[in-house]
This record gives sequence, C-alpha cells and structure tokens, in this order.
Amino acid sequence: MRVLVTGAYGFIGAHIVAALTAGGHEVVCAVRGARVDTRFPGLRAIACDMARDLRCEDWLPRLDGIDTVVNCVGILRERGADTYAAVHEQAPLALFQACVRRGVRRAIQISALGDPADGDFVASKHRGDAALAALKLDWLVLRPSLVYSARGSYGGSSLLRALAALPGALPLPAGGTQRVQPIAAEDVGVAVVAALARPDVAHRIIELVGPEAMPLRDYLLAWRRWLGFGRVRILSVPLPLARGVAALGEWLGHGPLGRTMLRMLERGNVGAADAVTRLRDTLGLSPRSLQRALNEAPSQVQDRWHARLYCWLPLLRVLLALLWLGSGVVGWTTSAHEMQALAAGSPLGGEAALWLTRLTASVDLSLGALCLLRWRPRPVLGAMLAMLLGYTLGVGLLWPAQWLAPFGGLLKNLPLIAALAILLATDERR
Repeated sequence: MRVLVTGAYGFIGAHIVAALTAGGHEVVCAVRGARVDTRFPGLRAIACDMARDLRCEDWLPRLDGIDTVVNCVGILRERGADTYAAVHEQAPLALFQACVRRGVRRAIQISALGDPADGDFVASKHRGDAALAALKLDWLVLRPSLVYSARGSYGGSSLLRALAALPGALPLPAGGTQRVQPIAAEDVGVAVVAALARPDVAHRIIELVGPEAMPLRDYLLAWRRWLGFGRVRILSVPLPLARGVAALGEWLGHGPLGRTMLRMLERGNVGAADAVTRLRDTLGLSPRSLQRALNEAPSQVQDRWHARLYCWLPLLRVLLALLWLGSGVVGWTTSAHEMQALAAGSPLGGEAALWLTRLTASVDLSLGALCLLRWRPRPVLGAMLAMLLGYTLGVGLLWPAQWLAPFGGLLKNLPLIAALAILLATDERR
C-alpha cells in the first residue's frame, strides 16, 4: 500500500514511517520544504506547509497514486503562521477533502488524548477530528497519551528525560502526582500498521495508551533508573509557580516547556478504564509496559549526555548572547582616549582602531540580539563563530602581547570557540 504521511520527520511521525516501511508499505513523506530528504533519504519526500496549504487544491497533486493518508502533524504552541487553526484544523481538512475528491478512502488522524479544557492544543486537535468524521471517508482517529521511546526522544519526551536526569532533586508540579498512561512510540507505529490491515476498523476514535497508569513522578523515576542515575528527592513545586515557569517558556517561544504541556500534565493524561481492552479487540495490539520497553533497550552513554545537556544548551545560548550584547555595549562606550591607549604598539592608529571597535560593537549587538531571539540560529551562530575566530586571529597578530595579557583575554576565546561549535553541532532548527 502506498501511504502519504504528513509530519513524517516528527517524533511520532518518524516512528510511524519506520513501522510502515517494516510492514512492507511504500511511504511518501510530506514535510516542510527545508527538511526534504534529511531523515529518510531512501524514501520519497515531498514538500508541504501545514500553515499555508489550506486549500483542497493544494493537496490534490500530492495524492497521485496514494492509497492511504496518515496525518501526524501537530504543534505545541503557535508561532507566526503556525497557528492551531491552520495546522490542526484547516490544513488537515483541506487534505482530507482532497482525499474525497481523489478517491483515497482511508484516512488516519493522529490526534491527542485529553480534554478540550486542557487548552487550545487539544481543543483544536479534537475540532480537526470532528471535521474529518463529517467526511465520506473510512476515517480513523488515534489519540495517544504521553508518547516515549527508549531509542530516542524529541520535544516533550526530551524535556521529561532532562527532568529525570537533574541532580539532587526533581522539581515537579504538586509533587508529580498527576497520572499519565504512557505508550511507546514504536507501539503507536504498530497501531497504524494494524489499522491498515483492518479496513473494517473505521469511523472510530481509539485511545492509544499503555497498559498501566502511573503518577508522573513514577514515570520520571523509571527513566532515572534507566539512565543509571542514583536516588533523588522529589521537590513539590506549587502550581502557581509552575504556571509561571510555563508562561516563561511560552514567552521564550521555543521548546516543549509551555502552557500546553503543563495543562495536560495538571489534569493527568489517562485513557478510559477499558481503553487497553478496546485497543486489543479492535487492532489486536497489546502495548508494552514502560518497564518492558526500557528493558528491551538498555541506555547508552549518549542517552545520558542528551538528558544532561538538554537544559544546559539553551542556557549556554542565552549566556553567549548576553556576552555578545555586553561586548557591543563596551565597544560603544569605550572612549577615544582609552582606545588610543589600547592601540599603542599596534599597526593601527588610534582613530582607525576606534572606528573598527565601533563597527565590531554594532555587529556584536546585532548578533547578540538575534541569538537571544533564536532568529535563524545556525547562520547567526556561524556568524558569531566566524567573528570570534577573526577577532582572535586579528588581535593575536596585531597585538601579540594580548595572548599573555592579565586574565588571559585572548586565551578565554578558545573555550568560547568550542562552546559556539557545540551549539552549532546540536542545533536542529533550519
């Protein structure tokens, strides 16, 4: 069967693509244009944009030869044109309407478990489900609970792993008593493959949950043991404070930390009492327990690195941005007299050195602000690295004495170069 998967490079989408491929299906990956051929180079990939492809006509050419559509696209927060209305409702509806016109009968929607009161994320997902249910298609809606994988993480699952790896104490809203019913991403993929093998399973909403509901703290402690870290104290964070932190994450506008995730965790995220039984009866799926999934994939060194670095890398970015901003301020507030004294003994005259300082200070301020705002991070980080290398080499050649100056001014640039290189190597935004 030829299957079009939207959001194919996302955390859940990628596991669905892998499961479909293992099941012998031909997969066409529909992803943002800049990401084409960056995750499954052996599979056909086409460009799409769920924020802008809002008309049925946008999708018709992409459905040539397609037998089934699986929509896995989802966003945790709105950003520019990426709104809940567009990404969760209008674009999927346009895609499904195109399926009706093209005669693609089977459509599977990966939605979200929860109550619309959890916020706009869940509410918009469920409105998209309702729009699909109104069409003349053999539709199926799958609503997963908290999705994880012991073989990799992304977004919210990475944040929870990072929490589990914190030293000393785990700060959890209300002590982490909220209940979740986690399901392995691999089992989500198996559920989609099973659904394609059962065309009679249609016009239904199925909750995808694991076999056991547990408090959030137990979920995190299981991951902590898997990562190989020792015992830790649970620190109960008052909900008002947790909401404040989530609001800050929302304002920063990047990563899973925000109101959507907190709201879902506040209310808990578990399925109906018979959800596991219904999953077995309809799709023949018996999802693995968390402990079994962890036992089947022992942790590696890189898992511990990723968990520990997840929170430190954003902090490193902020600190480097502040350093660049501070450098720019110093460059503009250095007087001509001070600059002449600093330029003594160099090939540059005091006036030339002053103007060069003003110019580089202006660039420092611009790059620092762009880094803080995460605007096109890779080009900005690359420019910062190039500027730092140029500055280090230039000053080192023109003022060799600066290498041995008090407090090692130029020598301190060497670890900064390494820090920028690490940020560049770990940044996934395009």
